Amino acid sequence: MSIQRARSVEEYVDFVQQALYELEELRVAAEYNLEDLGTSLGFVNELEAGVRQLYRSMEEGSYRFENKDLPFMDIVERYDTDALPFRHLLRQINETHRLGLDAE
Repeated sequence: MSIQRARSVEEYVDFVQQALYELEELRVAAEYNLEDLGTSLGFVNELEAGVRQLYRSMEEGSYRFENKDLPFMDIVERYDTDALPFRHLLRQINETHRLGLDAE
């Protein structure tokens, strides 16, 4: 299954903003339901810092596409969709980072 990359800069930025929103939601859910989602708390801070750094570089204009994984992808690959329900979105961001926008 191929991963759908962003087709425009706006869509790519939207992907990153959506990931930040999802991370905040995951943090709130994990704090509320420690028994089931408590394991998520262990990686949310580090993952959120990585996504925020990516977003800041976009805002500052220093972001560059590069054919290598984003630094936070090791965290993404370590957890399944039970712990990281929006894992596919983070993979879309990474795929766009590696291969650029999908001009089709």
